[in-house]
Amino acid sequence: MPPMQRLDMVVIGAGAAGLFCAAVAGQLGLKVLLIDHAEKLAEKIRISGGGRCNFTNRDVGPGNFLSDNPAFCRSALARYTPRDFIALVQRHRIGWHEKHRGQLFCDERSEDIIAMLLRECEAGGVTRWQPCEVAAVRPTAAGLELDTARGPVRALRVVVATGGLSIPKLGASDFGHRLARQFGHRVIEPRPALVPLTFDAAAWAPFAALAGLSLEVGVAAGSGATRGEFVEDLLFTHRGLSGPAVLQISSHWRAGMAIELDLAPGRQLRDTLRHAKAVSRRQLDNELATHLPARLAEAWCAALGALAQRPLPQMKDSELDTLASSLQRWTLTPTGSEGWRKAEVTAGGVDTRELSSQTFESRRVPGLHFIGEVVDVTGWLGGYNFQWAWASAHACAVACAAALQPASTTRATS
Repeated sequence: MPPMQRLDMVVIGAGAAGLFCAAVAGQLGLKVLLIDHAEKLAEKIRISGGGRCNFTNRDVGPGNFLSDNPAFCRSALARYTPRDFIALVQRHRIGWHEKHRGQLFCDERSEDIIAMLLRECEAGGVTRWQPCEVAAVRPTAAGLELDTARGPVRALRVVVATGGLSIPKLGASDFGHRLARQFGHRVIEPRPALVPLTFDAAAWAPFAALAGLSLEVGVAAGSGATRGEFVEDLLFTHRGLSGPAVLQISSHWRAGMAIELDLAPGRQLRDTLRHAKAVSRRQLDNELATHLPARLAEAWCAALGALAQRPLPQMKDSELDTLASSLQRWTLTPTGSEGWRKAEVTAGGVDTRELSSQTFESRRVPGLHFIGEVVDVTGWLGGYNFQWAWASAHACAVACAAALQPASTTRATS
């Protein structure tokens, strides 16, 4: 058996949070080992943003995140901001641009962010084992011991950055959740988030032919503190709904819950249709085609039957009001989602009530930390989840370095 390796920190998981945490800790003087079970590095970064990595958002705040403990994310987000990460990107001379709503993307490719994080790890002297499985983690009087495929390791700090369950073909794992439960931590039930929603095939049949159609809508779901409301682009698919609007609202949606769509956000269709009745002799179907995409107007009118063929002056105000309400308060209940294979992130995770918001250290196991997507903090679509990865990783790394620096310095000079 190989001899026991002794380190300041072991980071399990070489995704966004793990790479950044290891890099920061290494540059602050800690002896760091980064372990990942997958052969390919940071695959989620690679595919993100259509291959250009939506690496942060200019307008990040606690209100952009969902959690059973919503105040938890405040501290880390305040201490490492989008401006800080932008400065790092600029130091590495990576071109970037802003799309709408503060979303920042690489000019070229996501690989630039991965290469940057690897250079930062090299600057911190981080050792990387990949692929390498971790079979067990156990606390001892001298720190935490790990059984790995490359031999036993002992570390003063172990950081779990193994992410969630989304996109299993890229190596998603429940390791972090299992480890948390092993040590008595509560895990908020994981569920797919930022994911397309699906409907019963028969009920969806009138709209299946609209696959590929996109339009801006208002979307809402939930109630009270968990209610979400967005104005984003909606995409019709053969099985249901996707696009930014639905990905956003999916994080608020639960099984059996309805979602509400406004197909003409920012407009008062009731008043518009009543005005058209007074000045126009168009048929209703022709009038609707001026307010909605033609394919959508046609599908909607097909459901109206003969009513859609009537000239506007023959319509009752109450009929127009009902039509306007149906278009701006379209309520429908998904039967499910596209699941883990298409979910961009995992909602739920390690209960943050049992972690320090300053250090991300477990309140149950000294020296054990959880960061990034493995914890119960889920961001909106648009770079927020990456910023959470950077912020939680940085907070954890700085805290560990502050706690261990005397030991690290002593070892280095002995």
